[in-house]
Amino acid sequence: MADFFKAVDKIRPVYDVVYKITLFVCKLLLVGDILITSMSVVGRYVSFVPDPAWTEEIVLMLMSYMAVLSAALAIRKKSHIRMTALDRYLPSALIKALDILSDVAVLVLAVIMITTGWKYASTIGSKGTFVSIPSLSRFWKYFPIPIAGVAMLVFELEALYEHIKGICLKERKEVQE
Repeated sequence: MADFFKAVDKIRPVYDVVYKITLFVCKLLLVGDILITSMSVVGRYVSFVPDPAWTEEIVLMLMSYMAVLSAALAIRKKSHIRMTALDRYLPSALIKALDILSDVAVLVLAVIMITTGWKYASTIGSKGTFVSIPSLSRFWKYFPIPIAGVAMLVFELEALYEHIKGICLKERKEVQE
């Protein structure tokens, strides 16, 4: 069993790369948000700086990408909102079981986000355009949902694997003792 976990642990760098890429994309989105918003605000008060009509829609779209992708990043770092007030009163086996149940629920949510999000992006989104940018498809407005679903799926599979690995290796140690 330990050999299985050692073999699977070799793909950890893939998780690290996905995390770093997702984090980098979030940083780019934040920089884009700041620059576009700054241009828009300055453009309202300085006559020679343009204040295009598209800035509000693009900023909102970039924020939606950033919000769902950063939520996926929180899964990897275990920094998402959790209810831990009762953890010290519950048996550790129950807490582990609840953590696994939570992981499975988030995994199901990720799959739903991928399938439903893609369906919306490719159907509803592909039929319309942005009001201020008629050449840009609304596909891009719905696309963050399946993208975040994929990131959540990757990070949640890692979290679920870590929980199962912890349980299996702990049981193996207890049997050996």
